[in-house]
Amino acid sequence: MNRLTILLITALAPIAWGTTYLVTTELLPVGHPMFAGLLRSLPAGLIAVAVSRTLPRGGWWFKSFALGALNIGAFFPLLFLAAERLPGGVAAAVAGVQPLIVLSLGTLVLKERIRPMTAAAAVAGAGGVALVVLGPAARLDALGILAALGGVTATALGMILTKRWGRPVGVGPVGYAGWQLAAGGLLQLPLTLLVEGTPASIDSGAVLGYLWLATAGGIIAYTLWFRGIQKLPMIASGLLALLSPVVATLLGTLVAGESFTPIQAVGFAIALLALIGGQLSVRPAQNLQPPLVDPNAATALTVGR
Repeated sequence: MNRLTILLITALAPIAWGTTYLVTTELLPVGHPMFAGLLRSLPAGLIAVAVSRTLPRGGWWFKSFALGALNIGAFFPLLFLAAERLPGGVAAAVAGVQPLIVLSLGTLVLKERIRPMTAAAAVAGAGGVALVVLGPAARLDALGILAALGGVTATALGMILTKRWGRPVGVGPVGYAGWQLAAGGLLQLPLTLLVEGTPASIDSGAVLGYLWLATAGGIIAYTLWFRGIQKLPMIASGLLALLSPVVATLLGTLVAGESFTPIQAVGFAIALLALIGGQLSVRPAQNLQPPLVDPNAATALTVGR
């Protein structure tokens, strides 16, 4: 599979995540971001683990819960909190800083060399989405912005560790994603029940919303995303995160009636150019990085075989 195909398949994940904000504001009960994160992760994770029939073993128990805490357990509640307190486009647009975080952490942890074109693309992408955030109609709730920033920082670190630790031999992408979704959901479960509880009522629209988030935005998106991270240079997948704010704001404008100004249009153009330019700046030799394999990879435990 060539790099372009891997990029296109991996890009489906942030495109799916870009729908989260519209689904949250239009379909889900208000005031239950932790419950939304729980339903998005735990059922899908348990089903994926059951289908794959694999469980972590040895050091992978710790790694699975660490990755699950960063990519799922912390990210989901903060994501839904931001989606509730900010317009869809603004909430997702804060994700534009993620390539900068990924670039910095990738240099420190993975020792990846920063190329001038790559750094310029990350900065331009962040600047482009900033134009969206700072649009005249933007409602900049401080807690919402902090939640969005905290979420993208957590998942950026999760991306770096996913790349560093790789995936055990004998464990497929679905099982690997299931480990993290289940672990993140289990970490959210007690806090959700103690702090937030369950909504008083869940209508048919909310059921559809939860199903969409758990499938397209959950197990399917994360299976494609983790697989892409392990095959692509870190910054290449990091820049794909810019697709999420693009999709979210377009949906917010077309469906939710949010305003879209010429300044925001310029910001989107910059973000898209940064995304394309950043991918082109990756050296051909780095196009298909093999996933890092744990020396104890054979410790994956097969269940029911």
